Amino acid sequence: MIRKIGSLLSLFVTLLMFALVPSVDAQEAKHVLVIAGKPSHPPRMHEFNAGVQLLAKSVQDRKDLKLDYALNGWPKDEAILDQVDAIVFYMDGGAGHEVVQENGRRMKLVQKLADKGVGLGFMHYAVEIVPDQAGKEFKRWIGGYYEHMFSCNPIWEPSFAQFAQHPITRGVQPFSIKDEWYFNMRFVSDIPGNETTKTDALAFTPILVASPSDDVRDGPYVYPAGPYNHIESNQGRAEAMMWAVERANGGRGFGFTGGHFHDNWGNDSFRKVVLNAMLWIAKGEVPADGIESVVTPEQLNQNLDPKPSR
Repeated sequence: MIRKIGSLLSLFVTLLMFALVPSVDAQEAKHVLVIAGKPSHPPRMHEFNAGVQLLAKSVQDRKDLKLDYALNGWPKDEAILDQVDAIVFYMDGGAGHEVVQENGRRMKLVQKLADKGVGLGFMHYAVEIVPDQAGKEFKRWIGGYYEHMFSCNPIWEPSFAQFAQHPITRGVQPFSIKDEWYFNMRFVSDIPGNETTKTDALAFTPILVASPSDDVRDGPYVYPAGPYNHIESNQGRAEAMMWAVERANGGRGFGFTGGHFHDNWGNDSFRKVVLNAMLWIAKGEVPADGIESVVTPEQLNQNLDPKPSR
């Protein structure tokens, strides 16, 4: 009788332990907010609003990632910023960057979130800021930024053939795609950005790296017209066009310079490396094969901003 009671008690304890340990499916999804900028550029370029809705729809059935979005600029209700694990900015940058508005109030808010360990990502034009406005902050948040007349923005087609061993590159297959890939970024500690580097402030890993041809380095550039001597002098150097960082406090960030042409979201590897990055900066576990998603040609035509053809 005593032996039977002991067996039942052991079984009860085992069942209780299984009940207390959540399954993978039961674990709470990481919550990422993608903030889309206001319309700009001709049709099918800088389609920030359509792009974020497309990405959100492509992962709507996942149990590990909840992707929300705010359209047409800074969220009207800032309360959502305190409810997410990561925030990604996909919008126009420079002096009109949404983050630098309101005399620095938004910058302080983002810094407060970064101090709490919230992940931060910036895509395409959103990686460009005016150094005196936000240079120090961007180096702290994501390890670097695009600087006017130092960086350059040619439209070209790099081939991404090899990847660093990093959760963001899981399942990403070699690909080549035409976009406005910025390079020669202003990185932390003046590193070139094409090698894994550790500084006092963060650990830096290049994610998408390729070597521009001499023709790409010589121009033409979208704006302003090249060539630039300092770009040409680095002939043959590999350049990082996407990178990831882990800050000293454990917070994570990434910069992604592609995203000019809306239709590129139809490329599986282009899309996967960004979705992987979103989950990673939210401190989620990126699956071995990466974030699988499907986008159809019909979906690429949805939610486009009304823009005049020119």
